[in-house]
Amino acid sequence: MPGMHRKLGRIGGHRRAMLRNLVTSTLREERIETTVTRAKEVNRVVEHMITLAKRGDLAARRQALAYVLDEDVVTKLFTSIGPRYSTRSGGYTRIMRTGFRRGDAAPMAILELV
Repeated sequence: MPGMHRKLGRIGGHRRAMLRNLVTSTLREERIETTVTRAKEVNRVVEHMITLAKRGDLAARRQALAYVLDEDVVTKLFTSIGPRYSTRSGGYTRIMRTGFRRGDAAPMAILELV
């Protein structure tokens, strides 16, 4: 995903791999718990993937397959998640803050599909 982004304390390849994993997990489980900054960054990509699923054409499916790591998750995205939000114009996810992580007091949040 081009454009402005947070560095998340990682080099480019590691950051991209981490975001792809988090996006795939979010779409598979429909909710994840992570840090607030990661949730905000993953939120952008998940919203974009759902918009692609709403379009539903072959080009959109290939764009999603290029980013999401699991083919079954892309199938779920295009068959159940995309149609679910067909009448909604954005705002497919919610970030709820849950407190602070015990080890390093990082602010934690739950990212879930609405």
